[in-house]
This record gives sequence, C-alpha cells and structure tokens, in this order.
Amino acid sequence: MVRVTPASGIGWLHGNAGTRALETHYRHTLPAHSLMQGAGAAVARLALAVAPHARNVHVVCGPGNNGGDGLIAAVQLQQVGRRVVVSRVGGASTPPADAAWALAQAQLAGVRIQAFDGQAASVRAELTLDALLGLGISRAPGGDLAAAIACLNASETPVLAIDLPSGLHADSGQAPGIAVRADHTLTLLTVKPGLFTGKGRDHSGQVWFDALGTIPGAAGASARLVAERILQRAWPARAHASHKGHFGDLAVVGGARGMVGAAWLAARAGLAAGAGRVYVSPLDPDAELMLPCQLELMGRRSWWLSAADAIARTTVVCGCGGGQSVREALPPLLSRAPRLVLDADALNAVAADATLQRLLRSRAERGDSTVLTPHPLEAARLLGIAAAEVQHDRLLSATNLASRYRCVVVLKGSGTVIASPDALPSINLTGNGKLASAGTGDVLAGWIGGSWSAGQDATQAAEASVWLHGLAADHMASTQGVQLPLPAGDLITAMQAALEC
Repeated sequence: MVRVTPASGIGWLHGNAGTRALETHYRHTLPAHSLMQGAGAAVARLALAVAPHARNVHVVCGPGNNGGDGLIAAVQLQQVGRRVVVSRVGGASTPPADAAWALAQAQLAGVRIQAFDGQAASVRAELTLDALLGLGISRAPGGDLAAAIACLNASETPVLAIDLPSGLHADSGQAPGIAVRADHTLTLLTVKPGLFTGKGRDHSGQVWFDALGTIPGAAGASARLVAERILQRAWPARAHASHKGHFGDLAVVGGARGMVGAAWLAARAGLAAGAGRVYVSPLDPDAELMLPCQLELMGRRSWWLSAADAIARTTVVCGCGGGQSVREALPPLLSRAPRLVLDADALNAVAADATLQRLLRSRAERGDSTVLTPHPLEAARLLGIAAAEVQHDRLLSATNLASRYRCVVVLKGSGTVIASPDALPSINLTGNGKLASAGTGDVLAGWIGGSWSAGQDATQAAEASVWLHGLAADHMASTQGVQLPLPAGDLITAMQAALEC
C-alpha cells in the first residue's frame, strides 16, 4: 500500500474503462473472489492505520461490488475486535456474484447488518467506510444513495472512501450530483485520474493506493502523474564554463495600460527560471522600461517589431496583462517566434480571431513550438464551448486543445493538466488554494518561458514549471496554512527556495 503524494512515484492513471478491463482480466486469471478478498483486507488494514483508536466502525454499503469490498472489510475489522455495523443501501436489488459472496461471508461471520434507514449519521462510530458506489457511477446519485451520501457528509465522523468517494467520476473528477467528502480514499487495483483533478482533491482527502498484488502498467492508462524526478532533470547543475548566452534570450510581451505589473512578474519569473537575458516589452506606450527592484531586466519598446532574426533566436512569452493591445503584437510573433508561450489575453485574442487561429495552427507545420496556458474559461473560448464543458472533462478538453492547435497545453486549475499532441496527458499533484491569487498565472507563464529558453523542451518546461509552481505553494502552506493567498511576487522567491531544497 502506498500513500499517494507528489513524491510517491505513482505513474500511470487508469480511468473507468481501463480499470474495468483490468478487473475482467484478473477475474479470469485469479481464483474466484481474490480481488474482493484482497480489497477488503486492504481497506481493513488502512482503517486500522488511520484510525487505530476507533473501536466502533460504521460501513455504509451499496448494492454492487464496492459494497462487497466494504462487507469484507467489515469481516476483517470484526475479527480484530472492532465493533462493526453495516448499513446496506439498495439491499432489495440482486447483487453481482462477488458482492453476493461477500454478503454471505459477512453473514457467516455474524457482522451486524441493517438496512439503511436514512439515519446513517446517527450510528455511533469513530470511523465510517464509504462503500456505496466506487466506480459504479453513471449519473447523479438519487434516492437512498443520495440520502446516504448526505448523511455521511453531515456526520463529523472521519470517512474512508473505498476506491473513490461515492458520487465522484473516476475519469473527470467531477460530481454530477452529491458526492462524499472523504478524509481518506483507498484506490484499488489502479489509480484513478479523477482523484487528482476537477473536484477530486477536495473530495478525496489523502489518497492511498493498493494494487492488490498486481503490477498495473501503461496498458489501458488514460493519463499519468507528473513525477517529482522531473525537477532533477529540468534544472541540472550548470557547467563552470557556461555563460549567459548558453541559456537563451527571453522576451515578455504584455502589460497593457494598468496591467504592466503582469509583464514584469512574468519577466522576473523567467529570469529566476534560468533564462540568460530577459527583455520586457510593455504594451502600454507610457510604461517605464526599468523595474527598480530588478535591474537585470531590460525594457524594450515594441520589441515584437524587431528584425525577424532577433525574434527567431528568442523564446517569447506573450499575453500577460495584454488587454486588447496584445492583438497587434500577435501576428509577427506567431509567424516568427520559434518558441512561444501564449497566456491570458493572447489566448482570448486568438479565440476571437480566425486569422490568428490559422497562424497558430501553421506554427507546428513549419517546426515552431507553442505552449498555451489557459484557465478553464480561456480554454473554453479556444474550443468554442462553455467553461462548464471544459471542467466536465478536463483531460479530454486539454487533449482536444493540444490536438487542435498542435501545441503543448497547460490547463490550469485544481489538478493542472498538461497535454501534448499524440501523447497521454499528465496531471500535476502539487499546489493548493494559496495559488488562487492575481498574478500567479503570470509567474507560471514566465517560468515556463525561462525554463524553455534555458534548454528544456516544451513539454518538460511545462511539466517541471507547473510542478515547482505548486510545490512552492505547498511549502508555504506547511508554514502558513491555506487560509490566505500567496502573493505572486512572493511566489517567485518561494519557487526558487523550493528548487534549492
């Protein structure tokens, strides 16, 4: 059993279809009921570990195999001296074969089993197991299932969810209706992507994984987690004989009137991330061309109108605080910049202009690379759909956007998704609510640009920067809590400190 953390080394993520395929395979190759027996035993072990002093355990079971896992866990817990009460929801329906076997085992063991009466929260317990639905969600829970979930959420008793918090979708991390808010989740056989994106992190609590004696690999995977080791690969030690020219030039184009700070934030981040030289070209014609607190940054008027060869040797970040003014800078940058990060208002301008969209799509055809860093609304505009549709399936939305424009996409939000054309998307596990602050997206765009300029490829720069961005927030939360946001300027310093740890 593994505690899933950013450093745990968990790689492949399997959604509903991939997990079902593995379940079918092992049911045909392992002795009868082996998976359920192993799942129940794993749940019982974790229950004893996370609530060692809980003498009374309440298991709330649904009618399917997730309920069967809960019943076997109940047997195991009773055998080690815990007082267990099982409340069954939907007990009138005919259970699947494995679940029927589990029910018989619980009855033979003398486990106290009762029908759910709408008062599950009133059962005396120090720990509750959520064994209602697991993977078995195809629509919003209704009737007694919804009532049981409401009871679990209303109770102050800690909840351990089996496989998935009931009501949460394994693929998207969305909840079509009410969903359990668990303190812990033990995901079984495979690790599900929905635990880490969308609403998954808010509903899952601490995630644990037990492969039930199997070795899940890439076959059938729908995504992967960004690995911690990317930090070591992304920023290796610099050679003694290196100089600033080895790490490239970065230009930041943005900062319309009243929003110049966004461009300077991105530039500061790009310099901290490793770019050799950083230029800032404000879109506000009256903006100062120097940041007194960071004299290393060099201001340039209308840099996007530079000679083609100057643009061709530069990594560009465009859009941070760009407003409507960014529209005039986009055609030459889309046509000439070999490495281009588009953020914020640059994305909105592209979404509203078919000519800019054609220029963006043509970049990959001639070998130029692009990274898009949208939040859900910006992604929705680029895809021509509603933001709610983007959030409904973040993995699919990011993948579709990467495929449409043949670029790397960083779909920001809880469980940021990084997608590249013709590759499995990845989900980032670092970060928290302290990043919900103005300017943190500008810092991320600038850091990606600086990393890319210094020698990383586009996907590596995106994944490593997103990871470090979240890691810095995690470090700050460990000392400050997550009640207050992390100011974007402080985030740059925190990212530098996190990288040096």
